[in-house]
Amino acid sequence: MPKLEIRVLGGGLEVGRTAIAVSSGGRTVLLDYGVNFSESDAPQLPEHVRPSELSLVAVTHAHLDHVGAVPLLYTSRAQPVLIMNRPTKAFSEVLIKDFIKVSGYYLPFDEVDWYRAVEFVRYVETGEEVEVEGVTLRTFNAGHIPGSQAYLLDLGDFRVAYTGDVNTVDTRLVRGYDSYGLKADVLIIEGTYADVDHPDREEVERDFIESVREVVESGGNVLVPSFSLGRAQEVLTLLYERFSGGTVYYDGMVRTINSILVSYPEYVNRYELLVRALEEFEEVKSAGQRRKIVRSEGVVVVASAGMLKGGPALYYLKKFYDNPRNAVFLVSYQAPATPGRRLLEQGALEDLGPVRARVQWFDFSSHTGFSGLLRVIKSFQELEAVVVVHTNEAAYTLAKSLEGSYEVYIPRIGEVVEISR
Repeated sequence: MPKLEIRVLGGGLEVGRTAIAVSSGGRTVLLDYGVNFSESDAPQLPEHVRPSELSLVAVTHAHLDHVGAVPLLYTSRAQPVLIMNRPTKAFSEVLIKDFIKVSGYYLPFDEVDWYRAVEFVRYVETGEEVEVEGVTLRTFNAGHIPGSQAYLLDLGDFRVAYTGDVNTVDTRLVRGYDSYGLKADVLIIEGTYADVDHPDREEVERDFIESVREVVESGGNVLVPSFSLGRAQEVLTLLYERFSGGTVYYDGMVRTINSILVSYPEYVNRYELLVRALEEFEEVKSAGQRRKIVRSEGVVVVASAGMLKGGPALYYLKKFYDNPRNAVFLVSYQAPATPGRRLLEQGALEDLGPVRARVQWFDFSSHTGFSGLLRVIKSFQELEAVVVVHTNEAAYTLAKSLEGSYEVYIPRIGEVVEISR
């Protein structure tokens, strides 16, 4: 009797650290291999998998919670084929090298291991179909960030789809998930926001621009801490299209990501808009320029890191926080125990005390919500089972809505889902 095993090495009833090993017919495919961070900033690695048992490793996108532990797979002699597209490889290199620089003390791998992994990369661009080690892979747009792609695996007896992080909403930066009519027996889907729907994106954008304008017109400065890959570019294009009357700067790793992204126009929804925004706004290139900016009035600064865990965003925060005319507009997910989450919940930070600047969070999520997840699930034909990962207890709301239509699994880390036919 054919059997499919889905081992959850990370991302089971937790958001992030996604790592899923799918096995059938003597073949094992590892889908993502990411990291999370503890309250002490020590990285949390996924559970171990022997590289020698892997037919291939398929990475959906370059965020560290999906790719951060990949170098660990290439520290031994067994080195599986590594599937990703070209922008994901380029972005991953920047983020992983920075990750190793900051957290290397805790890590069982180093930069050399990443470069060894790169030797085994086989590029598969979004929309392509290939066969690797007896497994047929079809890639399709996941709509999360530039380069994010989902996979449809044909393992012979089972067809398994894996979304990675997915979004159904078109933005200036990426088109939403648009692959309908695919046939799969099992779908592994993220469930970050499986119990809520996000507010209308147009309303969020309007509120954000109006809030920025209010602060700038009153002589205040706006800090927008942003993820360097995806969120920063989305905010910059929005500001270019909708905001006028103040000078906009971008700083930190955002600059490096920008220089890579403009090399892949086929992965940007409104490429010309992004190019014009980067040309119009000012790139911060020196500490002296930063000092000049914080002495100015009516400026907007888009800077990494998005959760205020580091980067130049912290520098600007320390200069802006004590003036009630200024604002800190958070536009990225704020994980528990991060400075950004503490700022939202407590209105203060340990090193600074109470923050007098206006603090507000805007829901620019690049993960689809409850209704979008249902649309993605129902877009597959012949689907029998749904496995929800990259989630918390929110997944049970989604599972309840799927009762009677599919077998639904919400595995914890270390659990194995077995499906037979």
